[in-house]
Amino acid sequence: MEIERKYLVRQLPEQLSSFPCHHIEQAYLSTSPVIRIRRLDDSYILTYKSGGLMARQEVELPLTKESYAHLLTKADGTVIKKDRYVIPLSHSLNIELDLFQGALSGFLMAEVEFSSIEEANTFTPPAWFGEDVTMNPAFHNSNLSAMDLEDTRHFLAQVRK
Repeated sequence: MEIERKYLVRQLPEQLSSFPCHHIEQAYLSTSPVIRIRRLDDSYILTYKSGGLMARQEVELPLTKESYAHLLTKADGTVIKKDRYVIPLSHSLNIELDLFQGALSGFLMAEVEFSSIEEANTFTPPAWFGEDVTMNPAFHNSNLSAMDLEDTRHFLAQVRK
């Protein structure tokens, strides 16, 4: 079970470059249910995610580089590219800060994963977090990947207000 909350980001934290960073490329074979392929640095993963907003089932399976490349040709929508910084928040929580590239360049979003729904519901975000968008499906990466260029421009204009 994946339990996470998502936030827009008001400003980048200080000393961002001191945190581990992963380069991610991901695409979607299906958005309902979500079937995603991802390149995370030098590893390749196929992911299934059930419906839901804050809590949903998630299953990950390894892929070879060749399988990933083959499946990438079958993907729908835009390939999402982002740099993900992993920022320790407490002894048990990390912030995954995504700086999107390409068509979504300039878009920032933070995710925090929890071990229980209760923990997620009682979470107090850091001051540099912006709006909580957990319950808005428009901010799922699968939905972001489905936007055309005009929708992406409109989305980014709305987020920056």
